[in-house]
Amino acid sequence: MKKSWSLTIAAIFLSATAPDGLLAQEPKPFTIGVVTFLSGAPAGPFGIPAKIAAEVFAQQVNAGGKLPAPYDKVGFGGRPIELVIIDEAGGTTKQVSELRNLVEQQSVDMIVGYTSSGDCLAVAPVAEELKTMTLLFDCGTPRIFEEADYEYVFRPVATATMDNAGAALYVNETVKKFNTYAGINQNYAWGQDAWNDFEGTLKSLRPEVTLTTSQMPKLGAGQYNTEISAILGSKPDIIHSSFWGGDLEGLVLQGAPRDLFKNATVVLTAGETAIHRQGKQIPDGTIIGARGPNGIFAPDNAYNDWFKTAYNAKSATPPSYPSYHMVQTLFAAKFAYEKAQGGDTAKTPTTEEIAAALKGATFQSPSGEVKMSLGKGNQAVQEMVYGRTKTVDGKLTFVDVIRYAPEKVNPPEGMTSHEWIKNKLK
Repeated sequence: MKKSWSLTIAAIFLSATAPDGLLAQEPKPFTIGVVTFLSGAPAGPFGIPAKIAAEVFAQQVNAGGKLPAPYDKVGFGGRPIELVIIDEAGGTTKQVSELRNLVEQQSVDMIVGYTSSGDCLAVAPVAEELKTMTLLFDCGTPRIFEEADYEYVFRPVATATMDNAGAALYVNETVKKFNTYAGINQNYAWGQDAWNDFEGTLKSLRPEVTLTTSQMPKLGAGQYNTEISAILGSKPDIIHSSFWGGDLEGLVLQGAPRDLFKNATVVLTAGETAIHRQGKQIPDGTIIGARGPNGIFAPDNAYNDWFKTAYNAKSATPPSYPSYHMVQTLFAAKFAYEKAQGGDTAKTPTTEEIAAALKGATFQSPSGEVKMSLGKGNQAVQEMVYGRTKTVDGKLTFVDVIRYAPEKVNPPEGMTSHEWIKNKLK
């Protein structure tokens, strides 16, 4: 009894003299591995803006009360979030190894990452094997969920199918007369899928038009004078490109002085990232996409107002679509975690409960409403937006903006993109 009394007295003394909160157990941080390009050509237009968006989100959400409701709780359901940021550069083998390290050595709770479609295709089955919830934030190939089923892998942003089907719809509606078309796309999953989807949709809408040339340089080639010469020589009316990152910037730098944009209507499905760094070099009339209602095409809502304000406080350049994709994916993660809690902040939901909460869900983001309605509930759909560039008083603006509802630019559940396009978008 004497020993027990001594311990009780000691406990009372410690409680009375300890600083506030010392004995209270702090919530364990929720650790997120963030994978984005920190080096190489994609870093400037893609990786660094995405990294800034992740850091802004973490700082703001950990402060609590900064984000509009229902995202205004501290961290993820009361748990502060910590980011472990790694470089996506290096290729698929390196990324598979890095993913294993994040899970097995650094014990992250979740992974958010990947811009390259090749990387997404490589890491998805490994994440599933490791039973680690992995949210793909930017890659576009529809093959991820069309060729496999996943329990732990999600993509809370839309596929590139809507980019390219939307591009073909926009061309069909706004270019009244054209007879020929050409393409220049990167020769890997992203570029191949993008070209097939655009060409397939365009041919279903205008079966009489003919292809002049399709150029497929390797990813990161850097120099495109040979391909530009081939396109100029074929004299197409429409030119399609899904180039992104440094390749897109190279195409603009090398193509504009040679009148590539003057002699044809050019469609840049991922062109929004270039306007912040190369706006003065993009000629009027260029058709620009932002991979959904992102960046310049983002809706007027409280979440977008918050994001632009918070992002601009940290960056001299406005948020582009990779930034929007990153923050939208983190919104999805917070939404799913807190939905899995069911209002009980003392509860620590399992990975399986978080995954179940996101599957088939609908949530709001700075880019508007997001529906997880494809890939058995693991793949998002959104609206698609296109517009044409027009310089007014020295400032790049957009005209002829058209928004396409999600169901008009995405296949229905259970049908692949190829089947949908072959069936004339029905």
